Amino acid sequence: MDTSYPREDYLPMTSHKRDLSPTVVTVGASAPPRDHLIWSIFNTIYMNFCCLGFVALAFSVKARDRKVAGDVEAARRFSSKARCYNALATAGSVVLPLVLAALVVTGVLHLSKLAQDSVGFFSYQFNTGDDEDK
Repeated sequence: MDTSYPREDYLPMTSHKRDLSPTVVTVGASAPPRDHLIWSIFNTIYMNFCCLGFVALAFSVKARDRKVAGDVEAARRFSSKARCYNALATAGSVVLPLVLAALVVTGVLHLSKLAQDSVGFFSYQFNTGDDEDK
């Protein structure tokens, strides 16, 4: 009789028991709020529209201070305000030059049309009596 292979009696029994350890879900622990400091510095230095970039910078610094102090809720409020002011400053700094460029282009086109019309008016020569005698 060959006994080189293990028999069913000698196989280890696998456990079919479930691990009933509780699952813990942490609700309040979310990522810390962003302070948008780089965006605020960029708006303050390069695209400062009605000082909104400076206001955003102040709220960004407040958000960073509150985050370091551990007051996450205040940091979240200041971060939200900084993001709003940064968005307004960026939108104003992008839209305002586009509107001004459009006004300049339409003004130049209108003035060129007026200039063409006035050339015809001012180049009209009135006939004087000297031309008939010749």
